[in-house]
Amino acid sequence: MKNKTIIIIVGLLIICLSAVLLIKLSKQPGQLDQFANCLKAKGVVFYGTFWCQYCQNQKALFGRSAKRLPYVECSTPDGRGQSLICQNKKIESYPTWEFNDGSHLTGELSLRQLAEKTGCQLPQ
Repeated sequence: MKNKTIIIIVGLLIICLSAVLLIKLSKQPGQLDQFANCLKAKGVVFYGTFWCQYCQNQKALFGRSAKRLPYVECSTPDGRGQSLICQNKKIESYPTWEFNDGSHLTGELSLRQLAEKTGCQLPQ
């Protein structure tokens, strides 16, 4: 009984320490935070859906900085319809990137393509 209690206490300590470490790491700035902020400042909008694998790949390029992207979710929660904003913008494929000059590019874009289109600097 005594050994079981010690194992439970050690297990709980490990879980608590792991949670604290994960919370600390999640608050660290992402490598592409400034780049994502620049895209937003330049009026870029990234239209996508939660179920689109290409959209997930696009977000993965940004790592922790993906949360800073100027992202608009186009899917309804059930995944069967399109949001009104995306209907009004006539978004037909995902991902779609809209730029401040009114142009659109569809599909996964490289960071370099986004930098060239917007003038935003990629980190060295």
